[in-house]
Amino acid sequence: MRSQADAAKQELRERAKALRSALAPEERAEADALIFAGVLSLPEYARAETILAYLDFGTEVRTRDIIVQAWAAGKAVALPRADAGSRRLVWYEVESFDGLIRSTLGVEEPDPEGSLELDPNGCGRALALVPGLIFDEAGYRLGYGGGYYDAFLAGFDGACAGLCREAQMVRDLRAASAVAEHDLPVGIVVTEERVIRA
Repeated sequence: MRSQADAAKQELRERAKALRSALAPEERAEADALIFAGVLSLPEYARAETILAYLDFGTEVRTRDIIVQAWAAGKAVALPRADAGSRRLVWYEVESFDGLIRSTLGVEEPDPEGSLELDPNGCGRALALVPGLIFDEAGYRLGYGGGYYDAFLAGFDGACAGLCREAQMVRDLRAASAVAEHDLPVGIVVTEERVIRA
């Protein structure tokens, strides 16, 4: 039987996906450019030696420009590969967008053959960019339901910034009964209008 949090999350996921898809491409592009600027303004970004990024897929907040800027600034960039067996993210350093492999879900991931695996807690000062369908003002997020980022956040000791357009921000996911015991917040949420420190 599904918990109250699981049921609330699923309902919110469906609404968030529809809302995100309804945004016009130019609206998304304009918001994402401002989010890009917001990330670059973070002291955590300036201090980071490694950026643990996700590669945007579909209508997610665009990260490719952030990745290119990080390379230009001499930072290492790592992308995750979802390991379905262990239900965890495995991080690999990437130096270009070439050679990525499309997963069964359509997400571009690093090829473990010939790629350097990175320990997120052993690669110097790191900033993780975290995707989500919804974030709230306390840093809680609603993802796709796989639990990969929940497991990652539980074991990561660096800085985490959630990227979210204002249209997908809510005040409090806990009030909507959409936060479970194992859910962990990110410390920072960057939108096109503000930087929220939880």
